[in-house]
Amino acid sequence: MADWLTPSPEEHIQYDVDVLFGPWPSHPTDMDLAGLKKHLAHHHIKNALALSTRGALFSDQAGNTETLAATSQTPDSPADGGSGVRLIPVGTVDLRDAVGAAAQLDGLIADGVRCLRLFTGSQGVLGETPSYRHVVGEAVERGMVILQDGDPRKFGAVLAGRGADVIFLDLHVYLLADFLLMAREEPGFKATTRMLSSPDGIERVVDSVGARHLVFGSRTPFMDVSPQTLRLRYARISVEDRALIAGGNVQELVG
Repeated sequence: MADWLTPSPEEHIQYDVDVLFGPWPSHPTDMDLAGLKKHLAHHHIKNALALSTRGALFSDQAGNTETLAATSQTPDSPADGGSGVRLIPVGTVDLRDAVGAAAQLDGLIADGVRCLRLFTGSQGVLGETPSYRHVVGEAVERGMVILQDGDPRKFGAVLAGRGADVIFLDLHVYLLADFLLMAREEPGFKATTRMLSSPDGIERVVDSVGARHLVFGSRTPFMDVSPQTLRLRYARISVEDRALIAGGNVQELVG
């Protein structure tokens, strides 16, 4: 196989922040845990922030329980024929039941969960609402890292000014200018490289606000990983900046 197809160890992805497992009605993919880990390992992804789709679609409590069970498994060693991929739990809450969110968050914190993913699109929260503002406040108060879906412009105002660590999962290159303006004021705002598909999207962020505002997130298993890893591999940035995006920034957040 040609050398250009095989990334060097320095180009491996240390952390993927956007990984799901379980059924999704509008998508034919239903990947079990073994298949998920094998898929990530094939793309040289070492650690994944993952959660069950059940928490987004059906029950936050059931989904969180399923996530914790899945991520508590000891990574299987490649030497024993396993993937070697480590799954790190991400919790969620139902934004339609914001009154009960505090108790749910306390349970996640007690179980050692550092990250909270908000499914505003799936749960019909399309912008700022009292429920959304309440949940964000409770999460920030507990020092959680917020993984935010949807258009960053619709949620940035609520998330700003709190000293929050936020990862925007759906930053499209067309919205990049707005994100850059927010990131200049918010050191804790980060975005994934997944939809920065223009020839210079990653470079624009690095040049404007620095590599510490980018992380890798693939949306596995719903999106093809290869174009994303190749885009990061060939981005015209320094080795040090690539290492931050591929894992260093997330390592600082999750420890």
